[in-house]
Amino acid sequence: MTASSVASPLCTWLVAACMSASCEKENSLKPSVFQTPKRMSSWARRRRVVSKCNGGGDDFPRGLISAFCGSSIQGLMSSCLTFEPCEEYYSSKGLSSLAFFGDNGFSLFGSKTGPMTRRQKRMNRAVHSDNVMCMERQHEQCETIVLQHFNGRQLEESKWLWAVFDHLTVMEMPQYYVTEPHFPCDNSLHCNFIQLKCGKAMAVAVQPAKEVATKKKPHTKQRRVVVTGMGVVTPIGHDPDVFYNNLLEGVSGISEIEAFDCAHFPTRIAGEIKCFSTDGWVAPKLSKRADKFMLYMLTAGKKALADGGITKDAMGELNKARCGVLIGSAMGGMKVFNDAIEALRVSYKKMNPFCVPFATTNMGSAMLAMDLGWMGPNYSISTACATSNFCILNAANHIIRGEADMMLCGGSDAAIIPIGLGGFVACRALSQRNSDPTKASRPWDITRDGFVMGEGAGVLLLEELEHAKKRGANIYAEFLGGSFTCDAYHMTEPHPDGTGIVLCIEKALAQSGVAKEDVNYVNAHATSTLAGDLKEYQALVRCFGQNPELRVNSTKSMIGHLLGAAGAVEAVATVQAIRTGWVHPNINLENPEESVDTNVLVGPTKERLDIKVALSNSFGFGGHNSSILFAPYK
Repeated sequence: MTASSVASPLCTWLVAACMSASCEKENSLKPSVFQTPKRMSSWARRRRVVSKCNGGGDDFPRGLISAFCGSSIQGLMSSCLTFEPCEEYYSSKGLSSLAFFGDNGFSLFGSKTGPMTRRQKRMNRAVHSDNVMCMERQHEQCETIVLQHFNGRQLEESKWLWAVFDHLTVMEMPQYYVTEPHFPCDNSLHCNFIQLKCGKAMAVAVQPAKEVATKKKPHTKQRRVVVTGMGVVTPIGHDPDVFYNNLLEGVSGISEIEAFDCAHFPTRIAGEIKCFSTDGWVAPKLSKRADKFMLYMLTAGKKALADGGITKDAMGELNKARCGVLIGSAMGGMKVFNDAIEALRVSYKKMNPFCVPFATTNMGSAMLAMDLGWMGPNYSISTACATSNFCILNAANHIIRGEADMMLCGGSDAAIIPIGLGGFVACRALSQRNSDPTKASRPWDITRDGFVMGEGAGVLLLEELEHAKKRGANIYAEFLGGSFTCDAYHMTEPHPDGTGIVLCIEKALAQSGVAKEDVNYVNAHATSTLAGDLKEYQALVRCFGQNPELRVNSTKSMIGHLLGAAGAVEAVATVQAIRTGWVHPNINLENPEESVDTNVLVGPTKERLDIKVALSNSFGFGGHNSSILFAPYK
């Protein structure tokens, strides 16, 4: 009980020691903060919270209390007594032993305390009543004070000239500000240093005995990431093999819109999914409530798991804390939100209570994780039409950094509704070739007049190599890396020099350790817009123009632009090209732009290609650029 009564108030006192040799007597002392009653009373009011220390409140830092309780107080006092304060300390008018331990007159630095003036007694009573004490060492040449959280251990003698201070006092002192600690510390002492700075002059000078070498993490081989599963929902197939076979055959999924009456719109065509069922993949009740973008995502995600051999039995063997979901969306639940607005016109009581959560872009990833019980990294990224690539690269990075062993990643969008179609029409971004829908999407063709909206989802199952091998997974390809950049130029138009695209590709190559001459296949972003197609082509030629084996195609010529899902669906097409050794054609390329070399572009039929490294590009409104790289697994 006695030890506690002494240790408790000690938690809030500053025990300072300074060597008299560090002081130059010719420097005049400035008035201490404790010599100003007005300032002292203000300071005392601010520190009333420290009184919790005496009661042992839960919010008070326990480390400070335990540091000075019991037998540790003896070690603390003996350490303090090994340093003799300088004469300026004893001459300070604002300090006295009474402020330290009340009327007993006990001082850690001996009995060099003379008679106190009335002013000093009045100041000490104010300090003692509010349980506040601070010491200040005035000196123009001093700049720092080191405060140490003393965790119940006695420092080696002469290791440091040190000071002990209550953490709450440090944080609330108005004339101080805290900076990052930079003094070396012996880990065996379990001490934490805080550096404080203030104006010109105050401090206890410190001098380390020796530098302590910082421990470095042992070098480990970078974890490799592979693709072990794929799932798609697209206008030309809901299975990766069916989807890619239709691409190889040049089948177009562009047709007239049937989901709603669009007779009054100048664009009446899209890559619309005509037949889709969630049976066996999504619970019936959720299927009725959720937006289509979420249903596409859930279905494609579970199909990717099935394709990767993750059965119910295999799921039970996974460490679900190391499995995550990162599937994004550019537009989110537009139909759910639009329906809520229509209901609100009648009454808020008519609104779907799920309209807000089902409209947000993150909810698809969250719902899939809930269904699977996966507790690893889970969020979504929305960077317009570059969304999927951003999600894929970030998912791979979680695996590389050791934060996950398995990640479902990709994108999903379902914006073919009146508000979605009308919005892009207002942007004048869509093709109006309504009379011949299958010919509307024609990247690099001189007669192109805008992109064609599409819908769907694409999901990749990424996995750490050794984890995949251990469970006997079928490895489709290896993910090498990628990069992001921003044009920082215009909301919708690409940079006229293609600077952002070139930078993105070069950074992706550097990050992946891939030489330019090794890239011989590019699945381009090419959306069939006037400016975008040419700027990307010019950037590709600038980066890979010396490679005679380079082949470039655009999946959008057959399925349209799936917005936030485009990159993931095209990543599936890229992996399928690596698996099969076939690259799909560019359809509708009847009159290529004069500046485009047709020897670089894949022709109207599929072609054989032994892919060394494949690049997949995705760019989005806002100047978001992304490039990711895949290669055969070896």
